[in-house]
Amino acid sequence: MKKARGLIALMVAVLTLSACGQPEFTYVRDKAGTTYFKVPASFTQLDAYPIELYLSGDHPSSQAAALRAQRVWSTAFDQSAKPSVNHLLGSADPFVYAAVHQLTEEQRDTISLNRLRDFILPVTEQMRLLYQQQAVTANQPPMFNRFEPISDQVLSLDGGARGVHVRFNYQIGADVQTFDHTAILDEKGATVSVMLIGCQSVCFQKRGAEFDKIANSFKLLRLPG
Repeated sequence: MKKARGLIALMVAVLTLSACGQPEFTYVRDKAGTTYFKVPASFTQLDAYPIELYLSGDHPSSQAAALRAQRVWSTAFDQSAKPSVNHLLGSADPFVYAAVHQLTEEQRDTISLNRLRDFILPVTEQMRLLYQQQAVTANQPPMFNRFEPISDQVLSLDGGARGVHVRFNYQIGADVQTFDHTAILDEKGATVSVMLIGCQSVCFQKRGAEFDKIANSFKLLRLPG
């Protein structure tokens, strides 16, 4: 009997150690090591290349796509039981997309806080109107409807870096999707680091504190030299 109790105690100890050994978060850096964030380990990491093609509209065999691949690092994480990059713009489960853009000379000259707000989706009134006009011109129904602003914060960061943190709703199809968007311009004006967290509004309302932790972990790192 004593041996049995000892074996059970040993098994419990092993299981406890195994559970403690599982990481709570996945820690992420871009390839240059300048941007950092963390997501819960329950998220599945995905290849974000299809998202880059979708956002840019570039043909995968085009020179534009090749140049973008050189200038943009990106990754994505999905907590769905069936992870997919298609969940970027619509999912009942949380989805995280992050990218670091090396800006061209032209982009450096035109970057602004409003440009940071519109870096992925149309957020400012000007860009939303332009988006609607383009949909009408193309004779296609707009994907994004009934924009609802939730919050808008300007970020002043160490070393002269600056950015925005905005949260908003869009109706996409039959569902209302909530997006949490952070975009940071580094102190040299050379790169934009951007994160977009999204899921259906009901999901976001229930898990807002978790999304705050992810968004608050999104930071620029100072490299030596």
